[in-house]
Amino acid sequence: MATTEKLARADAPPRKMNKTSPAERKLRRTGWWMVTPSLIHIGIFTTIPVIATFVLGFTDYNVLGSPNWIWFDNYVEIFQDPVFRKATWNTIVYTFWTVPVSMAIALVIAVALNTGLKLQKWYRTAFFLPQVTATVAIAMVWLWIFNPQQGLLNAFLGLFGIPGQAWLVDPEWALWSVILVGAWQGIGIKMLIYIASLQNVDESLYEAASMDGASTVRKFFAITVPMLKPATFFVLVISIINAFQVFDQIYVLTNGGPANATTMMTYEVYRAAFEKFRMGLASAQSVVLFAFLLVMTLAGRRVTREDD
Repeated sequence: MATTEKLARADAPPRKMNKTSPAERKLRRTGWWMVTPSLIHIGIFTTIPVIATFVLGFTDYNVLGSPNWIWFDNYVEIFQDPVFRKATWNTIVYTFWTVPVSMAIALVIAVALNTGLKLQKWYRTAFFLPQVTATVAIAMVWLWIFNPQQGLLNAFLGLFGIPGQAWLVDPEWALWSVILVGAWQGIGIKMLIYIASLQNVDESLYEAASMDGASTVRKFFAITVPMLKPATFFVLVISIINAFQVFDQIYVLTNGGPANATTMMTYEVYRAAFEKFRMGLASAQSVVLFAFLLVMTLAGRRVTREDD
């Protein structure tokens, strides 16, 4: 047996020496020097805060004193807190409505603008403008639109004899008003991603479908939608993340009210950290928010999984 192994080793081809040339080593060192600033930035401003958030979630840290270990007390308080449960439900409702609605509208607009429509550059700029405009400025405009006395929305409804509403003051309408703003603001970036993806769809597929007599609607669902599946997954993930992180428009429009009708998870994190100075509780709430985002992302991945 030993003789056979020796013969096999003798017949085996000689191993290649994995040596790199000086030029390759210099190129590799240059690459590491170029990515070093980004690695330092990620380490200081991303990795350390993430680790600190997970650790502080098990403490009663309040900025003024030293943190003490309380282990899972923050998490028990979170799930017993009716306000945070309300914020969690509001965030889920907000995400459930803003993400699919804005994605559907963005896809329709992208397809329309990809058909050689006149003034399509102007339309692209107009739809993308809310994305590059400060959210606070947008929220101020919507404050005027939703104003019960001088607002544009109630004035428009009055033309048809429909009574106006106190959109941001009435608990029944406040969350829907915020959802409307969120869906409208999120259309621009999604539309841009869909337009970029539509540029890569092979035109011969549409030509073949036209020769087979397929209608426009049939081509949309049989060609466009399947070919945009990777883009749809990307848009879905970033939309869910953005929806769960909504804060500034809530802060300006409603301040979480009325009666916590529009408070969100991120807004409760802000309240715990910077109004109550309970950094430990805010860290635990951030971990819960991260868990929600992870579950939603994995669920989105499963729904839009490609058949490779």
